[in-house]
Amino acid sequence: MTAKKSVLALLGLLVAALALVATGCGGDDGGGVTALPASSCADVEYGGEGDPDVLIASDLPMQGGDRVQTLQMADAIRFVLEEREWKAGDLNVAYQVCDDSTAQTGAWDSGKCSENGQAYAANESMVGLIGTFNSGCAEVIIPQLNQAEGGAMAMVSPANTKVCLTTSVPSCASTEPDKYYPSGERNYARVVALDDAQASTIAQYVKEDLGLESVFIINDKQAYGLGLATNLENAFNFLEVDVKGNEGWDPKASSYEALFNTVKASGAQGVVFSGLVTLNGVKLIKDKFAVLGSNEEVPLLAPDGFTPFTEVDKAGEAATTGMYVTVAGSSADALVAEGGAGRDFINAFKADSGIARVEPYTSYAAQAAQVLLDAIEAAGDDRAAIIDNILGSDYDGILGQFSLSEQGDVSSGAITIYQGPKWGDVKVITPSVELVTAAGGG
Repeated sequence: MTAKKSVLALLGLLVAALALVATGCGGDDGGGVTALPASSCADVEYGGEGDPDVLIASDLPMQGGDRVQTLQMADAIRFVLEEREWKAGDLNVAYQVCDDSTAQTGAWDSGKCSENGQAYAANESMVGLIGTFNSGCAEVIIPQLNQAEGGAMAMVSPANTKVCLTTSVPSCASTEPDKYYPSGERNYARVVALDDAQASTIAQYVKEDLGLESVFIINDKQAYGLGLATNLENAFNFLEVDVKGNEGWDPKASSYEALFNTVKASGAQGVVFSGLVTLNGVKLIKDKFAVLGSNEEVPLLAPDGFTPFTEVDKAGEAATTGMYVTVAGSSADALVAEGGAGRDFINAFKADSGIARVEPYTSYAAQAAQVLLDAIEAAGDDRAAIIDNILGSDYDGILGQFSLSEQGDVSSGAITIYQGPKWGDVKVITPSVELVTAAGGG
């Protein structure tokens, strides 16, 4: 054999070897699965025996301020898969981490969500999605998966809180939630409480614990922030707390001092943010402190959009001391205190990952993974049956005992209040049905 032919032969063997590697990492040959696009998703992960049979993915903002939290959430999903030896019943399950954010924005992006949703809907290997993190992104992806090729695909969110994704209350648009389910059948569920419960908790805490008679709401003008701001205003009105204003903030602004001078002139005793910290929320916190003073003088409250706390911390200890942040669910400390599967997960996850603080939605990502894998175990790769095994089912898992309604909502409405700068949980509130109904506009 000539030297030239020898080189060509070696190149041929190398190409063949690379092709085999590609198959093991998500090729569509033999027992492998079809990988989602590398433009949005990391490599296919699979740690079990043999080849994977089906694929699941997570859709989270993996860049920008949310990264600390979403990295933990992806690790929690991976942890659950490893515990189950990458299996659900008789099926071997592969996993891909997909990103719905962009480097330019450092936050979720509607165009990226749409691109991802199209890729999920067209992937025949995929049987379920864990996500999204942001409700605005869910508005884009839910209807795409509802009309996926090969049948509607299950979607389980660990963090979406916008009420109108699943139910209709007076504060929702007339087309919600039906517009998210064009097939007429539901395919979406979430394991967190909704914004009407979160708004109710903030309003109740402001009235009963802080004793304030008036507040000023500042929202981020996006789907989550606007919806929650409406719920907040309704809840405050029900409790007879005077809402001095409900204004939007521009995420591209270089200063918010004029906005807070408006708040100051209104005479509001407290300030409530309604939106995402990744939309220039750190600057917002700083300017609130600069104009209105400490949180002892004018209390500041914010919803779960102001996590991870590592991002809020960038505003400085002086500005965050005494600030309150609510999260739709139980804290890691509360899960440990309650014992059972929640305690076991938190302790094992900390030991496995080496982290000191479990972020608020890490446990919820793990629970969402359990819900999806349990459904796959019961239904196999039948997408319709997977959805049927999620909706209307009872669970006893990391979050304790709960159920998911036929509409996809969780039965538990507990909300945890954290306080800076250490971000320990100070109170858990389950608001009354009357207050939650009022927050929804009823």
